[in-house]
Amino acid sequence: MENSPTNALGQPIGSELANWQGCDRPARTVMQGQYCELQPLDPKAHAAELFAAFAEDSEGCNWTYLLSEPFAKLEDFQQWLVNSCSSQDPLFYVVIDKTNSRAVGMAALMRIVPETGVIEVGNIHFSPALQKTPMATEAMFLLMQRVFDQLGYRRYEWKCDNCNGPSKKAAVRLGFSFEGVFRQALVYKQRNRDTAWFSILDTEWPRQKAAFVRWLSPDNFNAQGLQKHNLQHFLD
Repeated sequence: MENSPTNALGQPIGSELANWQGCDRPARTVMQGQYCELQPLDPKAHAAELFAAFAEDSEGCNWTYLLSEPFAKLEDFQQWLVNSCSSQDPLFYVVIDKTNSRAVGMAALMRIVPETGVIEVGNIHFSPALQKTPMATEAMFLLMQRVFDQLGYRRYEWKCDNCNGPSKKAAVRLGFSFEGVFRQALVYKQRNRDTAWFSILDTEWPRQKAAFVRWLSPDNFNAQGLQKHNLQHFLD
């Protein structure tokens, strides 16, 4: 590529980031949307509502690619939230349905590297009441806004089990670019995981953001709440 930086031998090197200062860590503060609100996860406040919402998945299929199995008792679920979901990394948020103020899902910002501006979204667990709704898309949008607009991260990652077709499809729909598969990356639940990697870069975000804003507009939904145009329509 013409005018790309090189060393004294003419070998290519990465572009200069002379003013790079790193990023702040994401805060445990609320994110407001039109359809949903993201709140920092509080096991005492949110356990019962999340437990009930996840129980609507009667076969427990939503837990297939998560590290834990479904919980039969609220007490065990709440203790798991205390033990596994109360750290600063991963930093968990719950998705609150603004029509009834109930928690219907959760997701985390994780593998946070402020020094290089890299952060991942993961541990996404959306209940049946949240899946395939404007809230689900808006929740992802709110996290992206925090990462790129408020904190200035350079790279936003999505990783999932390569067997998890719905997760890979969701990543592409949300504007992530597929980067490849890390073979035999993990062992969990006594099975192998090949990990599919996706990302969005800060240079790509303005275009993605404009598409999200147009898709989430009330004008894009009919009286029954169905979309008139899909998200890809606004990216094309």
